Amino acid sequence: MAPRLLVFGDSLSFHGPDGPHAADDARLWPNVAAEALGGGGVGLVAGFGWTARDAWWSLIGDPRVWADLHHVDAVVLAVGSMDTLPSPLPTYLRTGLRYLRPDPLRRVARKAYLAAQPRLAIALRGRPVVLPSKLTIQYLDTAVGALRTLRPELPIFGMLPSVHRSDSYGRVHTARAGAAAALAAWGRRADVPLLDLEAVVGDHVLSGRGNPDGMHWGWEGHAAVGAEMARLMAPVLRPSAT
Repeated sequence: MAPRLLVFGDSLSFHGPDGPHAADDARLWPNVAAEALGGGGVGLVAGFGWTARDAWWSLIGDPRVWADLHHVDAVVLAVGSMDTLPSPLPTYLRTGLRYLRPDPLRRVARKAYLAAQPRLAIALRGRPVVLPSKLTIQYLDTAVGALRTLRPELPIFGMLPSVHRSDSYGRVHTARAGAAAALAAWGRRADVPLLDLEAVVGDHVLSGRGNPDGMHWGWEGHAAVGAEMARLMAPVLRPSAT
């Protein structure tokens, strides 16, 4: 029987070359990976800008996830990329812009923030970031511990942060290298195999073949990530499932 996957992701899991797509689009990397593993299907739990903290909140707060965890054969914690992005404003202020009223005030504030963000990212050399790597690892480690308490035999996988050339962030990504090294060390300690996104889609993104926003991937990138994720997962999943 082909394995069924549960993927916790950010917008890289559902955003293509022309914008966001429905979770069941066969061209998205989670579906490419599931198909390569035999077509067992995938449940995608994701959102724009999600970090490891958002994945943890979903794990403990979404009853649909609780139900899926009883039936899946592997979990992928496909978060961490957004954690490394420059965040000139604290996350609670940046995300709180949507709650400003009246509407004209919200639009003015959002426009001002979007204009200031790339300039501040350059001026502050990419600091602070959305979520420091220490906290990213803390949330991932807690999530892995909870999953292994619930289902000790469940294989768990993850990813190292992707790259970007986004003008929205001033093309600054100084925190990525340190975060990737810290996450790689955590993956070895926690026995969580990690897919190196830079190695898979780095050239795709940095050469401009992905989404024009300089961050998300084209279908070529999704196909490559899906294929490599399936290759990483296949030896770990039980033989009967692959």
